[in-house]
Amino acid sequence: MTTPHMDPEEFRRAGHAAVDWIADYWSTLDKRPVTSTAPPGAVAAALPTGPPEHGEPVEAIMADLDALVAPALTHWQHPGFFGYFPANTSGPSVLGDLISSGLGVQGMMWATGPACTELETVLLDWLAGLLDLPERFRSTGPGGGVIQDSASSATLVATLVAVHRASGGRWRQEGVRRRYRAYTSTQGHSSIEKAARIAGLGDGGVRPVEVDPRTLAMRPEALRAAIEADLAAGETPAIVVATVGTTSTTAVDPLPEIGAICAEYGVWLHVDAAYAGAAAVCPELRWAHAGLEHADSYCFDPHKWLLTGFDCDAFWVADSSELVEALTVMPEFLRNAATESGAVVDYRDWQVPLGRRFRALKLWFVLRWYGVAGLRAHIRSGVALAARFADRVRADERFEVVAPHPFSLVCFRLRAGDDASAALLARVNATGRAHLTHTRVGGRYTLRLAVGSPQTTEQHVDETWELLVGAADALSAEGAVPG
Repeated sequence: MTTPHMDPEEFRRAGHAAVDWIADYWSTLDKRPVTSTAPPGAVAAALPTGPPEHGEPVEAIMADLDALVAPALTHWQHPGFFGYFPANTSGPSVLGDLISSGLGVQGMMWATGPACTELETVLLDWLAGLLDLPERFRSTGPGGGVIQDSASSATLVATLVAVHRASGGRWRQEGVRRRYRAYTSTQGHSSIEKAARIAGLGDGGVRPVEVDPRTLAMRPEALRAAIEADLAAGETPAIVVATVGTTSTTAVDPLPEIGAICAEYGVWLHVDAAYAGAAAVCPELRWAHAGLEHADSYCFDPHKWLLTGFDCDAFWVADSSELVEALTVMPEFLRNAATESGAVVDYRDWQVPLGRRFRALKLWFVLRWYGVAGLRAHIRSGVALAARFADRVRADERFEVVAPHPFSLVCFRLRAGDDASAALLARVNATGRAHLTHTRVGGRYTLRLAVGSPQTTEQHVDETWELLVGAADALSAEGAVPG
């Protein structure tokens, strides 16, 4: 290599090779095992102990990408990957991310990237319209949206603003000590507990609220009892986090009843719809958002089920002034005329970090390339494939579906018990043709199949069912599952 930097023509050639590599990777995914069999430490042991003294050509780097990295990956874009929740990307998203990286914009303030800020504001309004969110979340009023890195960060920001409101702004003052409490169902995400810790509420700052044993959704009367008990103990209820699509089973908390309780006690309501929020692009699935007009904040992850590569969480607040008041810090070196005018949005005040990438570009590419019709088709395909799989589970008396499946997740298990279900999961995942994960529902070991990859078809769902049946047959032959 003759120069210390890659010039535009070198970049053009290397970029073509990188895009070709990604296209080849996607086209061969179905032929790869979903997960790697490499033992812990294998990749680290294959790497040099330090960087090269002199630069290497891109061809050498790409060769090691093929030889060392790709074989040791869990392939989240694989059509047979049904674990956790989807984290799928798409061609338009990758192109938008590539351009964002090439531009290298640091969009911490309007002044450091006007188009970066304004495109994001408009896109969050587009998304709010696409999901039919309440008008209070639009930038045309006191509210507005912003892209966070994840729903975890959105919950943290909501918690910080909620404590700011509950304390009348005094929570940051030295010497002010008061116990603030957060509430979520026993099915709520672990990020809620982490947010409470970071916000200073302590390990016991989150009150787990009982759920209905049938629906696994939060019981409003249990929430009311928890709030009243804390008030009686001299503690301050600050935030309730309701979930639309819980991680284990995609249960939907009853927002109308929860919202009424939050309004009665003056408690911030944050709605976490990280996975299931994307479903609302389809009018027939918007029932899950009933009562959202009561929420102070709401988020969902386009990087889960809406074809936008990680990381991209859409977060809205009903009153952005509260958020800015809670989080803003203005050192002298950031002062500028645009900010002082009050006519612009500085998204640095809407998040924990100062710096921010131009994430809106990949979302813009996705929304424009797919259009509303394309996004709806993707969501409906996932729902239909999940329903197809659930029908097969119900038709085999050895299995049972253990929770409603309104979206693209099916929770099921063997009636023979926990050990048999765990053995079944291990055997299917060991084939390399499919990958599922598990949870516990009602204390019992439960398998989860989550559809989301744009490459997943009926063939892949049917093949996975046949793998499950074959494994169950083998367990039956061994006496682990009744025949």
